[in-house]
Amino acid sequence: MKFPIGIQDFKKVITEDYLYIDKTALIYQLVKGGSIYFLSRPRRFGKSLLVSTLEYYFKGERELFKGLAIDALEKDWESYPVFHVDFNGTNFTEAGALQGIVKGLVESWEKQYGFQPNTDYTYGQRFCELLAHVHNTTGKRCVVLIDEYDKPLLDVMDTGLKVKVNGEERLIEDYNRSILKGFYSTFKAADAHLQFVLLTGVTKFSQVSVFSGFN
Repeated sequence: MKFPIGIQDFKKVITEDYLYIDKTALIYQLVKGGSIYFLSRPRRFGKSLLVSTLEYYFKGERELFKGLAIDALEKDWESYPVFHVDFNGTNFTEAGALQGIVKGLVESWEKQYGFQPNTDYTYGQRFCELLAHVHNTTGKRCVVLIDEYDKPLLDVMDTGLKVKVNGEERLIEDYNRSILKGFYSTFKAADAHLQFVLLTGVTKFSQVSVFSGFN
């Protein structure tokens, strides 16, 4: 018996015959019972594997779920456009790291879907416009999965590290917060174009304005 220690990819767990505890009936309840979720749990609690499982589910890869509970529950197995953001594996103490990731993701998605953005917009606004474009062109609402939403904040919290923005020196902590705030605000503006949203993280920043635009 092989144990999937450190493996976070659902497809690898299934296709390489690792032990998998079937909780897909709960996943079915999750996706049918609501559309926007925030999950806060300590590290090593399986959040990334959950995100991976949801990604394959929403891409309609039914073969991976053969013999699992959800295979008997789900009748349609539709495929949706999935936007997966993973903030793991990046050192956000480096100036411009978060901005670079957001920029790279949005631009790659725009290229993937042949979307010409308004370059005067912020990347959060561009992502919102992209979600509308994808919904309108494919006829399918979009799925957004964000793993470790809070890592860009935790890496720099109380470090005193600073970055220059437009010639002005700012705390990286404040700068990263402002970037995330603009990016996450997308979900409220794009509500009509979203099928499902999940954000996972370690902490609940109840006193931080990251979600002020996304209630």
